This record gives sequence, structure tokens and C-alpha cells, in this order.
Amino acid sequence: MSAHVHPPGQDPAVPPANSPSPFADSAAANAVSHSATPSLENPADRLDAPATPYTNPFSPPGTPATRDSYVGATSSSPAISRPFLSDEASRPASGLPLATDRGAITGAETGVSEKDGLRLGTPPRRNRLYMWLGIGAAAIVVIVLAVVLPVYFTVIKKHNSSGSARGGTGGATGSSGDATNPESPTGAVTGSDGSTITQSDGTTFTYKNPFGGFWVDDPTNPYNNSAQAQSFTPPLSEPWDYGKDQIRGVNLGGWLVLEPFIAPSLFEKYQNATPSPALPGGLVVDEWSLSVAMLNDTSDGGGIEQIEHHYETFITEQDFAQIAGAGLNWIRLPIPYWAIETWPGEPFLEKVAWKYVLLAFKWARKYGLRIYLELHTVPGSQNGYNHSGRSGPINFLNGFMGIANAQRTMDYIRYIAEFISQKEYWDVVTMFGIINEPLLGIIGRDQLTRFYLQAHDMIRDITGIGNGAYIVIHDGFQSPESWQDFLPGSDRIVLDTHPYVAFGGDFNHPIDYWPQVGCIAYNTNQSQSDFGITVSGEFSGAINNCGKWVVGVGPEPTQVDCTPWDDWTTWTDDVKTGIKNFVMSQMDGMHLPGYFYWTWKVGNSSVTGKVEAPFWSYQLGLENGWIPTDPREAVGICQSLGYAQNVPWNGDYQSWQTGGAGAGQIAATALAEFSQYPPPEISNVSGENVAQLPMYTATSAVPTLPPPTFTAATVTGGDGWADSKDTSLAAVQIAGCAYPNAWGPQPGSTAAVCGPAAATPAPAAAAVAARADTTLTAA
Repeated sequence: MSAHVHPPGQDPAVPPANSPSPFADSAAANAVSHSATPSLENPADRLDAPATPYTNPFSPPGTPATRDSYVGATSSSPAISRPFLSDEASRPASGLPLATDRGAITGAETGVSEKDGLRLGTPPRRNRLYMWLGIGAAAIVVIVLAVVLPVYFTVIKKHNSSGSARGGTGGATGSSGDATNPESPTGAVTGSDGSTITQSDGTTFTYKNPFGGFWVDDPTNPYNNSAQAQSFTPPLSEPWDYGKDQIRGVNLGGWLVLEPFIAPSLFEKYQNATPSPALPGGLVVDEWSLSVAMLNDTSDGGGIEQIEHHYETFITEQDFAQIAGAGLNWIRLPIPYWAIETWPGEPFLEKVAWKYVLLAFKWARKYGLRIYLELHTVPGSQNGYNHSGRSGPINFLNGFMGIANAQRTMDYIRYIAEFISQKEYWDVVTMFGIINEPLLGIIGRDQLTRFYLQAHDMIRDITGIGNGAYIVIHDGFQSPESWQDFLPGSDRIVLDTHPYVAFGGDFNHPIDYWPQVGCIAYNTNQSQSDFGITVSGEFSGAINNCGKWVVGVGPEPTQVDCTPWDDWTTWTDDVKTGIKNFVMSQMDGMHLPGYFYWTWKVGNSSVTGKVEAPFWSYQLGLENGWIPTDPREAVGICQSLGYAQNVPWNGDYQSWQTGGAGAGQIAATALAEFSQYPPPEISNVSGENVAQLPMYTATSAVPTLPPPTFTAATVTGGDGWADSKDTSLAAVQIAGCAYPNAWGPQPGSTAAVCGPAAATPAPAAAAVAARADTTLTAA
């Protein structure tokens, strides 16, 4: 292991175990002055009625909670009408009916019949063994060849001669069985369909994978990248071709970043919370307010430790095995910034989620799954939605604390990039989304582009050109076409778009209407040519916004009677087929380079004991018939229905877009336009000079993310920091300065107020943190 050359991390002081919660009512009642660190106890810092000079025009009435890449777009929301669909394309071609009854669905009625609807040929499944009576001996030979040989040649033989490509440092499993696995009942380090897996808690399950996939778990070399999710998916040790290999992915939403509709039982417990200054109105609507309620819950079973119990139980190793067994090959993993740290006044469960991020890396490697790691939350909130951690105003690159919050965010992107850019993770974490769903309509395209350019250059300084994960940016709720010619010459930037019917507001259509949406309106081929690699990082089977808390805690679903949709146990086979046709139409329309369903799992309600947002659970649909058991069946459905892709694409990208010739040589015109940072202007600062806005100074030790430990390993991994030359310090508040509330400054509290002992910002700082002249007063 190489020595640390960057400053070691420093943990903040831990309060005594018997100290009162800083979010308790008694603490809130006694706080009256504006302190150096914002907190919920301080009335000047509370967000019960944030008095900001702006509102969010993209949010629905009440608590914002929706997600839709077309909200506020320059082109209209895809309400499944012009310009996305022509009159000629509004119905299937003659002879290709979707249903016998095209009326609107009411109650148990349906628009799609299993008998009269879509019939698609299933692609031949590889490694399917046909056992006929009378040829038992031949069947045994086939089984041996199908199961043993792939494991031998791909895992044992290959790794006796060389280490895994790019990731890991060699080490292998010999046929003599020298490397045994204590976590396997037989000591095996690999297995295929029908093998037994023992989880860390001692429970076992049977690995079911009808697609020829196999797992690899080598205790002596925990960075062994030989596992293969399916026979038709490249093993981790082989490169991914974005123009040919299809991403069939699923999100692990609601696991490490909590959302009310995905983990309802956590929020249901606190829907009658006592109102307090720390919990205005007693409303628990997001992870911030949930954390406050839990911190104030001193009863048995209370406390914020409930969140870690959710981490432990909501997603387990068996889910990763099931994902591979479902024919899926990628995972999009949303993580919160508080997996790294929190600052005083932020109630989130600090650092604990990182343990489960490492488990996700381990399990993905074991089952041959690639990860699109994605920073889902940032300080101050990038969109004001509940899945950003806190509902309310946007304080990232917007408002008086917008630059300071962007500084913290850039630091967190850097720490994550340093970790996943270690060679041990190159083959597993192959895409990194630097910020989820920033609301461009409020933040501004110019401001966001400048931030993206800074992040690109920082990450590529760490990885080198052509190395490390692809960088993923979100479209900011604008149409993908609006991102044409973005930073030409950059190194491997991917555009992520999130098409949803559920938040478009146009639900008054029969169920057989929706497949054309996936085939035509949600096709990304144009963006593959205009931008480069474009993935659909989120989509779902929802054809309306029904489901408990899908639109947030408080607001009710609109424009549709949700009674027949909320209870999936009443769905007929025809209804399930209609939903499946819509899901598969999207899979086909997005099939290259690919897609990620939102989400793998939705938890049961503690009130009803069942899933109350069934459209959104891939696992539930897989088990009950509205998700295809083989996602490859989706390819060709659009052509079969008569909805040919409106913009053909041949699968080719420009060389620089995939790290080849020209990568890292950003066009001079783009650099001239966007290199100045911080942005010369940001919104909602009452005309203030950006250079005079509150900023932090880079003077603190860096909180390095800890690597995993492996007791039986004979190979070594990294220390959590890929680039030893990166010795920059972390941004922190200037000593002696009192800053505005980073989550929503109040009128009259928008400046950093510093005393005579204030530290001088580091020379590298773009501007002084304290506002000058008359605003610089004694604290």
C-alpha cells in the first residue's frame, strides 16, 4: 500500500452520548442569535417559510417531488402529441393491433389483451438445455460443457495466466482449490445457475440465472473481475462498447437516498410528528425532516439508527444476484453527499452510507454487474425536490450561498472521483454521474456548463485522458437536443435524460396508446448524433402519477382516478400486458446505448402491508407479469408495432467521445466561452457581484473515503486516493466568519459577517469570502 501524501481526514468532534439532540424543541426554543454555523434551532435559519426573492415555477403546488427531464424544457412536455407524433404515427400499422378494446381503462377494464395483443418471437436463449427422455447421458455431457467449461476457461484458466484486465492486481483461483471461499458452503469461488450463496449473516439462497451468467468471489483476490452477468454481456474484465453493447440497467433508488414513495414505512411512522421550530408544521416530507423526527424520537425503536437498519435490509446481496438473473447488466447507484460528511446543522446520518456503497461495489463485482455511480444530493439542493435531501429553494449555483454550496459539491465530486479512479474500480464503476437533475431553468445553462467544465477538468486531471469512469451529466430538465455540440473535444462525457409519462400531466389515454410514446417520443437516437453517448438514466412503467407519495407527501395525484391503479393485486392479465408493452417499447426505443429502470424495488407500506406504488417496482413487476422476464424480448417491438424509429443511428461515435483521438482537446471556442469560474453572474442575488458573495476557503484536511478491508486477500488495493499529486485542501468556512444559512438565507442574513480575526483566503481562492465595504462588519 502506498503512503498517503494528501492530508489525512479529520473527524469532527462527537458530542457525548447523553447530550440532547441539536434538533430538540428545548434547544430550538433557546436559540435566538445568528450563529457562525446555520442550524435549525436558530429562527433566522429555519426554512418553515423561506423568504427568498424567487419561487420555483417548475414545482407542483405543495412539496416539490417530481422528476421529469421535460419539465420546463424548451420543447413541450411529451404529452404524446405533436411534434413528437404525426397523425400517421398515432396508431399502429394496419394488421398490428395492440388491443381488441381501445376504450379508456376504468376499473378492471383493459386496453390490451394477451390473446389479441402483441405477439413477439422470443430470441433464442443461450445455454438452454433441452433434456429429453432417452438421452440422459447426452444431457449430462451438455450440462458439464455448459457449466464447467465457461467457468474453467473464463475464470480459472484465464486467471492462472494473468490478472484481470485493468482492474485488480492479479491473483487467481487455481484448479487445485487452494483458494477456497469461507462464505460458500462448498468453499467454491465461482458458480452458475443453481449454486448456493451464503450471505454475510449466514442465510443462504440459490443463485438463479437462466442466461448463462456466473458469479466469482475469490477471497484471495477480491478485485477479480471475471464474473459475467449473462453470456450475452461482456465480463467485467472486457471493455464495454457503448455503440454495440446494450445497457439493460436498473436503479437502486430509495436505498441510500430515501424517498417517501419508495420507503413509505419510514415516513409513515412520523406523519403525526409534533410541530416544532425544527419541524415546522410537523411535516415529514423528505430525508431532512425525517432525520429530524428520528433524532427527536427517544422511544424504543426510535433514533436515526433506523436509517442504517434500512440500509442493511432494503437492498442485500440477493438483490444483486436477482438483478443479474433478471437479464440486467448495469446498476445505477444514487448516493448522498452525507455518505462523506455533514456540516453542523445538517441532520443527515453522516458517513454510514459509504459502508453500503462499498458493499455495492463488492456485490456488483461478484455478479458481473457494472455500476453507474451517481451523486444524487448536494449541499443546498440542486433542484428543490425531496430526493435532493431537502425540499425547498435551490441553493446550488443560485442565490446568495450558491457559489459556496458549489464549492462543497465540487469537493465531494473530487473525493468520489479519487476513490473510483483507483484501478481496482475501473472495470466496476464505469460511469460517474456528478450531480443528479440540477434544475437548469433556475440555475441557468451558462452557469451549469461552467460547473460541468470545471468538474470535467478536475476529474481528468485525476484519471488522465482516456482512463477512469465516463463522466455523466444530466440534461437539466431540457430536451437532449438542446445539448448539441456540448464541449466538443472533451473526454468521455455522457448525457443522461429521464423521460417520464408520470410527470407530463397528460394521462387521458387508453392503455394501448402508450407504446408509441416509448418508441418515438423517448427515442434518443438524435442525441447520439448531436451530443454523443446519451443514456436514459431513469424511466418507469408508470402511465400516470398514481401511487402513494409519488408526487410527494401531501399533494394528491392529478387528472386520473387512481383507485384501479394503486392496488396491483386487482390488475388483470390484460392490464399487466398493457403495462409490459409500454415498458418494452421504452426499452426498445432506448436500447442503444441503453437504459436504467427507476427503480428495482419499492418497499411495502406499514399501513397496508403491500407496495402502494406498483408501477415503479421492477422486482414486483418481474414477479407478477408486467415486466419482461427477458429484457432482450423488447428489441424489435417498435418495428413490430409499426412505430419505426424516426431517426436511425448506426452506433458510431466520434473518436473523442469514447476516449480516442482528440479526447481532452476541448474546442478553443468553448473554453473561451465557459472557462471563467465562478460564473460571472448567478441568479437571485439581487444584483450582487459574484466575487462578493459568501465563499469558502481551501484550508482544511481532506476527508479521504476509506477503502474496504479483506482479511484473506493476498493482493492489495488502493488507499482511497488515486492521484498522489492531488494535494489540494478542502473548502471550509473562514475562521471567525458567520455565514448565511446554506439551505436558504433569510432577508438580512445574506452576507458572510466576519470579525477582525477572520482568516485570509488561500491564494487559489477565486474571490474573498466576506462581502466587502459596508457589509464587512464585526461579528
